[in-house]
Amino acid sequence: MAADDPVIERPNRRRAASKIMKVVIVLLLLVSAALVLIVTLGGWDVLQGAKVIQVAYIVLYVFMAFLVARWNRGVLPVVAALAIVLLIFAAIAGPQWFERDKQGFADPAIDAGTLGLVTLLIVPVQALLIVAAMQGFRQAWNVEVERRPDEGARGGRAVAPAS
Repeated sequence: MAADDPVIERPNRRRAASKIMKVVIVLLLLVSAALVLIVTLGGWDVLQGAKVIQVAYIVLYVFMAFLVARWNRGVLPVVAALAIVLLIFAAIAGPQWFERDKQGFADPAIDAGTLGLVTLLIVPVQALLIVAAMQGFRQAWNVEVERRPDEGARGGRAVAPAS
């Protein structure tokens, strides 16, 4: 790299609010993936047709957590969209787990009431994820500022000391 090559800085990534939001989004994605994993593994024998979707959500959420951890802002709207869909699915499916105490239903590996509680817990986590992803998107992590090596930290030219 030559001495005159510009240095690329990303000032919005240095802010404490951006760093905190990134951590919150990554944690919410991983918690969401863990909750979906619990429901998937606990109810694997009694789930009807949603197994592929649940496994896809787990894989996507873990992958998107990795991307967000690397400051990829572009996946945040996708995170919010997927969270909306999962919120709807969880809100509809949650009460159905509690109705499995009647005669003729197969017992899942984890108690159906527990799976219902975990499924309903997904709803507020997804709501928080939607809000956090949109807040992170507004922080403009992608903004780049180009400066020369001889410029000061604020973008102005460094003044040579008088001799």
